[in-house]
Amino acid sequence: MISLASGTRVWIAAGVTDMRRGFDGLAALVQGSLREDPFSGHVFVFRGRKGDRIKVLWWSGDGMCMFAKRLEQGHFVWPEAASGSVHLTAAQLSMLLEGIDWRRPIRTHKPTQV
Repeated sequence: MISLASGTRVWIAAGVTDMRRGFDGLAALVQGSLREDPFSGHVFVFRGRKGDRIKVLWWSGDGMCMFAKRLEQGHFVWPEAASGSVHLTAAQLSMLLEGIDWRRPIRTHKPTQV
């Protein structure tokens, strides 16, 4: 994955998005629905109706970048809100992109006192 600068926020747009939208259409959603600046350097994630497709929009400083992914099995875990946005950490974004439930990750090791 592309490494993000510290201070970069990751926003996922609640609800569903028409995946036919491109750079300009998604940037318009960021401005209109999310009330954010698409050129801020933050990352914006959108999900399709079936839940098996996402698009990520990000301004790299010299151009707009768009990443698209379709899961062959399963679906992307999404917030249940119909509108608005949710902030994620970079680790949660990585889990989301892998199709892992980022809301309740299960740790494989519980720390104990020595």
